[in-house]
Amino acid sequence: MTMHYDQSRERSAELLRATLRLLGQHEVCCNPVSFAVCYEYAAGINDRLSHAIDQLLKATPKLGDAAMQQLFRDHVLEPDNARVGQISAELQQLMTGVAENAHQTGDRAGAFGLQLDGLALALRAEDSGAVAPLLAAISASAHALKDNAKTLNEQVANSRLEIERLRADLVRARDEALQDPLTKVFNRKGFDRQMDALLRTAPAPRLSHGLVMIDIDHFKSINDSHGHVFGDQVLRGLAEVMRACVTDPRCSISRYGGEEFAILLPDSSLADGVRTAELVRTRIKAMKIRDRRTQEVILRVTVSGGVTTLVDGDDPSSWIGRADAALYKAKQSGRDKVSSC
Repeated sequence: MTMHYDQSRERSAELLRATLRLLGQHEVCCNPVSFAVCYEYAAGINDRLSHAIDQLLKATPKLGDAAMQQLFRDHVLEPDNARVGQISAELQQLMTGVAENAHQTGDRAGAFGLQLDGLALALRAEDSGAVAPLLAAISASAHALKDNAKTLNEQVANSRLEIERLRADLVRARDEALQDPLTKVFNRKGFDRQMDALLRTAPAPRLSHGLVMIDIDHFKSINDSHGHVFGDQVLRGLAEVMRACVTDPRCSISRYGGEEFAILLPDSSLADGVRTAELVRTRIKAMKIRDRRTQEVILRVTVSGGVTTLVDGDDPSSWIGRADAALYKAKQSGRDKVSSC
């Protein structure tokens, strides 16, 4: 968890009261997860968390436990440093074993060299009595050295496989920390990292970087009418459609918060962003969600989109702000639309 709780005793008492009021306003259990989210929101010490909550409250006045869990994972919880530390320790232990075996092989090779030097001296001195025991010792050392080298080679080969496994574990731990568990696209933390990287990358000549915000229309009524489990299915369905529409591996899709998603389009134009948003909108609108028993169409989902491109002087806040403004314009003009600015 982020460790920036440095408020004074008096200030923390005020925040406690504010946090309890916030908890009472939402349909959540009073547990450490919801308490941490509400505390950081009340304290104003986590800008990204505050922005995410403000966006959610536009759609629904009360947050539930699922929303609190998501906010906690995306904006309060740090990546799994314990798992990363465990993997690093395993790797260190593995490399220590290889180094020790290599050291032993080196010691044996040094001793073998000294024995060869002794044999050479005996031969030059024509000391026949010393040659026979030296040859026996050298033969034994050669066999031992061969066995040691074989063991080392086997250990190095096995270590390569183990290192690859540990590397895969590290990649998996990193990806899980940046992935939304419901939709399997980037979470908000993953989005922030993707955006930061894109802001540091100059676009191709005569192009820019695009940002598309997609929001499900009337999502609260979907949850109210059909339940949160059904709402989760809609979210997963939208993520699948977006993955089918955005096939360029350089692009990224993220669950920005609640029912709002974001697409980052490197080296693109405003027209490219509008085309992408329209493709998502039309494919979602064509979806027909049926009752499994009767096959009756029970729901048609629509989305609205806001599109913008990066301009000189933009930071994350200004870039996202323009995309949100375009999305708001699409919502205000009747929903099921795409606007740009």
